[in-house]
Amino acid sequence: MKDILSLKTIKDFTFILLGTAIFGFTVIFFNIPNDLAEGGITGITLIARSLFGINPAITTLLFNIPLILIGRKHLGIRSFYYTILGTFGLSFWLAFWQSVPIKIDLNHDLLIASLLGGLIAGFGVGLVYKVGGTTGGSDIVARIVEKYFGVSVGRSLFVFDVIVLTASLTYISLVQMMYTLIYAYVFSKVIDSIIDGGYSAKGIYVLSNRNTEIAPVLMTELQRGVTYLDGEGAYSRQEKKMIFMVLTPQEVPEAKRIIHEFDPSAFISIINVHEALGEGFGHFQPEKRLFKRTKKQRP
Repeated sequence: MKDILSLKTIKDFTFILLGTAIFGFTVIFFNIPNDLAEGGITGITLIARSLFGINPAITTLLFNIPLILIGRKHLGIRSFYYTILGTFGLSFWLAFWQSVPIKIDLNHDLLIASLLGGLIAGFGVGLVYKVGGTTGGSDIVARIVEKYFGVSVGRSLFVFDVIVLTASLTYISLVQMMYTLIYAYVFSKVIDSIIDGGYSAKGIYVLSNRNTEIAPVLMTELQRGVTYLDGEGAYSRQEKKMIFMVLTPQEVPEAKRIIHEFDPSAFISIINVHEALGEGFGHFQPEKRLFKRTKKQRP
């Protein structure tokens, strides 16, 4: 009970309800008026609405609750409750938005509808996924398929979405399907951005015989921490210290310039860091710099 009433859980519930409200808004005011399909369980509810006139708020529960109960043992206790909240939350908001007399006039421009719809829906679902929730049971289906047939979750979800989107051609045209794919692409990219964090960063690995000279200059001039990693050359069998540091994309050119001034032949590997949290990154920002600037050192 204490864990359920914790501030983190209350915050997570708030994000799930807010995210499902945003996603439900998109389904009612962008997908349905512009005949944009969806993947997953939501896509099936849209098919049922178009072919049989069944309210998506009802089919969301009818399709998801059995899946949640069947897949209960495949979910942790927290994921189970979060999934239930996401399912009931989405169903509630789908019913609520249908009762709101709003009309969004896009002059029948399907491109704007798909781009704007994907942006808004991705933001909403991203909030839900960010705290470990879901909006339906398609991921449970994927986990069951993985257990009994050995197919990966990612591949199962992809195949499931392809089947649902293909079935959506029963009520939308091929042209509308192409706009749906644009919607889906924007949708997925926005979700990735929300989950990975809005603050992008780059990780740099440096191999050089002058790393002990390079590291202090990187720290003082870029005001970033540096970590030494122990390595060994596979051919030479020589032990070496490797530099690792995380920078903003704007700081990368300056770091490369500093490194090459010391060692033009230094090996530099730059990787994408999807999320960086801690001092100098993310939500925590230091009041003072870690390192005091000194007179620039040069070789």
